[in-house]
Amino acid sequence: MATKLTKEKDNIVRMEITIPAKDAESAYNTAVSRISQHLNIPGFRAGKAPKAVVERHVGVDRIQQEALDIVLPKFLNQAVYDNKLDLITQPALTDYKFENGKDLSVTLEVETRPEFKLGAYKDLNLKAEIAPEDKKAFDNALEGFLSQNASLELVLDRPSNNTDIVVFDFDGTCNGEKIQGGSAKGYSLDLAHSNFIPGFAEQLVGHNIKDEFDIQVKFPQDYHDEKLKGQDATFAIKLNEIKQRVLPELTDELVKKASRFSTVDELKADINDYISHQRESMKKTSAEDAVFKSIVDSTKIDIPQSMINREVSSLTAEYQQRLSYQGMDWAKFLESQGGESAFNSSLEKEAQVRIKNSLIIDKISKEENITVEQSDFSTRLAQISAAYGITPEQMAKQFGHNPSFLNTLSQQIISDKVRDFLVEHNKFEYVEVKPKKEKVEA
Repeated sequence: MATKLTKEKDNIVRMEITIPAKDAESAYNTAVSRISQHLNIPGFRAGKAPKAVVERHVGVDRIQQEALDIVLPKFLNQAVYDNKLDLITQPALTDYKFENGKDLSVTLEVETRPEFKLGAYKDLNLKAEIAPEDKKAFDNALEGFLSQNASLELVLDRPSNNTDIVVFDFDGTCNGEKIQGGSAKGYSLDLAHSNFIPGFAEQLVGHNIKDEFDIQVKFPQDYHDEKLKGQDATFAIKLNEIKQRVLPELTDELVKKASRFSTVDELKADINDYISHQRESMKKTSAEDAVFKSIVDSTKIDIPQSMINREVSSLTAEYQQRLSYQGMDWAKFLESQGGESAFNSSLEKEAQVRIKNSLIIDKISKEENITVEQSDFSTRLAQISAAYGITPEQMAKQFGHNPSFLNTLSQQIISDKVRDFLVEHNKFEYVEVKPKKEKVEA
């Protein structure tokens, strides 16, 4: 076998592989035998027709294509290994010369991983920004536990407030017409956690049982019903019941009944452990972000447009699938993003970041010999299967022979191991920074 490499534009390489005549002839004969097994030729049993008859029946080109599928993978893999090529796409066959009794000449086009010099990634002193510690986290968690176990009591002697649960009848109209699906009787609404139209729940506050009144609201501009988008509406309300939450007393008996713990002290210890774990997790994520930003800033990578285009296509497919699950229209989504051109521009930036991060992770994994072990697969399968409520064996059986799943899982494991490595081999100063308040437009 002989191989000639010619570098084309960007990271495209043309491979010219010469396969010995004996291997080409053997593959050709095997192809004839395979094809003849599926032919129904008068006068011959399946698989028994002579080569010349099969050639007349299906054509030499068809047999050569089958022969290429048989012989090429072995020699291509050897050529890639011998020349230490790091391919990122499947090779594309562009030309071949297949003549009986002569060496087989094959030309392929392959795309290799861009070469670049990795910036500093170890023994760095970095600042990592984290949110200030929430002093109320423990009290909020304890209050949440009590709220989950609260009882509801009818309120008879006061108007409703914004923490109550109210039961009411409503009938909505817009532009003098009844709103389809805009009426109900005995509807229960938690005023503290309402998902109704903005302004609806607020107008149910301050009323007494048996009060009948109207409330005025405006449907949002992005409302799913075209007829109601941005329209004013009136809802006739009749308030039937007001209920208030009554928090129980925090006792060992309540804890034992409502949780996996036996005492109040055990519950409080678990809350503290959870808060501490969340804090450490936040610090680790911040450290990862800081070290990755430093590496990206110090590493110059020329990303070929072909890679960017593929990643944009992948991102677009992800967005479309996610939106379809949410029942959103793709055309309307693009409109909300400023149009297809603006959206594609933002996707290109996102694609470049993802590609650069992926290339850096791959480079570090090779530099530090970070690999995926069988134990890594077992651990990750156990985590995923637990999330889906099935056994690791069931998960392995379902996806164990899916190359795409195994490749994605392997990439995730390598990425996590590289990130752990970077956190362990750099020093961080954690700086508390208050989250920026989002600008609210009138």
